[in-house]
Amino acid sequence: MENDEKIEEKEEKPEFKGKNLEEAISLAEHRLKIPRSELNYEIVTEKTKLFGISKEIVIRAWPKIEAEENAVANFLDKLLPNFPLEISYEIKKRNGFVYVIFEGNDKQLLLWKDGSLLLAFQHILNKISSQKVQVDCEFFRKRKEKELKEYAQQVARQVYETGRNEILDLMNPYERRIVHIEVNQVPGITSESLGEGFLKRVKVFPVEKNKK
Repeated sequence: MENDEKIEEKEEKPEFKGKNLEEAISLAEHRLKIPRSELNYEIVTEKTKLFGISKEIVIRAWPKIEAEENAVANFLDKLLPNFPLEISYEIKKRNGFVYVIFEGNDKQLLLWKDGSLLLAFQHILNKISSQKVQVDCEFFRKRKEKELKEYAQQVARQVYETGRNEILDLMNPYERRIVHIEVNQVPGITSESLGEGFLKRVKVFPVEKNKK
């Protein structure tokens, strides 16, 4: 059984040869179609051939996102058995992101109070992973984004018509990002975050025209 596990591990992490480490890593980049900054690697063997005239090095390489996925999974596997809610999760990888989709009998409680517990999970998981993590449950993100976009557009039009600043309620970074993008699509209107910490307010205001 142990030998089978070792074989499977090697198959999951392909090996690459080169005359030196640089050449082996370059080959891994080319074959995996992943830039060096997104690769993890380990040296398998390093040997000298032909009386020391030439050298060969073998490395095992894999995408960094796999390590980030494992970090997230390890954290949740330790937390959820002791968590007061009956929830499970699924991890997906796409476009350099680690997506965590929550399910389970108590999943609706994650969405209570505008998804505050779900977003708290996202904040924590991003603290333990250098790869960006996004969490979701019952398509909460899609619904939330739609509501925030409509709200931000409404506020931006109001500021455009009245010329008066508007300061919005406290928002987390995910919510603020959506608002900033939508507001700045309205000509003559911009926005900025106010305050310190995780939750901040967003100020929506007209752009001052340059005086001649």
